Amino acid sequence: MGKKGIETLVGSFVLLGLFGLVFLAMKAANLGNVGSGDTYMLQARFDNIGSLKPRAPVRTAGVVVGRVKSITLDPKSYQGIVTMDIERGYQFPKDTAAKILTAGLLGDQYIGLEPGGDDKDLAAGETLAQTQSAVVLENLIGQFLTGKAADAGSATANGGAAPAPAASEPKK
Repeated sequence: MGKKGIETLVGSFVLLGLFGLVFLAMKAANLGNVGSGDTYMLQARFDNIGSLKPRAPVRTAGVVVGRVKSITLDPKSYQGIVTMDIERGYQFPKDTAAKILTAGLLGDQYIGLEPGGDDKDLAAGETLAQTQSAVVLENLIGQFLTGKAADAGSATANGGAAPAPAASEPKK
């Protein structure tokens, strides 16, 4: 093989590597299926959206059925309004609930839809009535520490003695 053939082979190998990197970057940024088809819009209102971002997946039973299109703040109720694009192939009952969930312990957040049992389906542009806000790890830690501090405070109020254990019945 001549020098020109080796250079062509190396060049094609480098281009293939660059295409692979672009593909991985698009998958990591949730841009892998841009323009994936016909969609309809749904909205949901949350008291706290946590770290939910536009282009986050919308899932049902672990299957991606759409993407978060935008997140805005309602100036009157101070709730986050999440607009979602749902693929037309998936229709949900009117009493569907939306939750903000986390992938893994500290992973990215996404919307989880739990279909209800209503006979009528949601129409494009409707707002989901039942929502559950994001669980914020810092708030959970704060509640845990506050609870422990309250327990320690009640122990010192008893003169430093720990509360007596409950009496148990004797074994027969």
